[in-house]
Amino acid sequence: MAGRPGRTVTLMPEPLIRTARPDDEGELARLDRATWSPLHAVTPPPQPPYDSFFSERSGPRDHRVAEYEGRLVGYVRLGFPTELASNTHVRQIRGLAVAGEARGLGVGRALVRAAVAEARERGARRITLRVLGHNTAARKLYESEGFVVEGVQPEEFFLDGAYVDDILMGRSLI
Repeated sequence: MAGRPGRTVTLMPEPLIRTARPDDEGELARLDRATWSPLHAVTPPPQPPYDSFFSERSGPRDHRVAEYEGRLVGYVRLGFPTELASNTHVRQIRGLAVAGEARGLGVGRALVRAAVAEARERGARRITLRVLGHNTAARKLYESEGFVVEGVQPEEFFLDGAYVDDILMGRSLI
């Protein structure tokens, strides 16, 4: 414990980050449904059946999950920004979610760091992402992890009654 005199601060354990397993699918689908919000999602809310999470394009190997006190509390999806061979040196964060009760515990940061490490291990030179302009908490997290704004697509999406910018961010891995 640390802190100023007269104050006690309890240090929380780090979340365990691991590669997703096929049997995580149901729990990840529930997490995806519980965290859906127009703050970060450009697709409609998940619809039944809710048990589908992985796809042909992104399976367990493409996801890192965060376990906290024995429960899945977050995930990050890493993929390619395009299907072009000339673009295979770039990886993209294609999804990030953290359960409401786990926000503020360092789960999102640990997942971003895991995605950066995984992209490096797979030989990527760059990592990119897209984030909605009104998602200031996510933007601050990405900026604190070395991502910079590389482009803005103004009013790219119409969400929840408002036009929202699509912010393109990236960072070098070399």
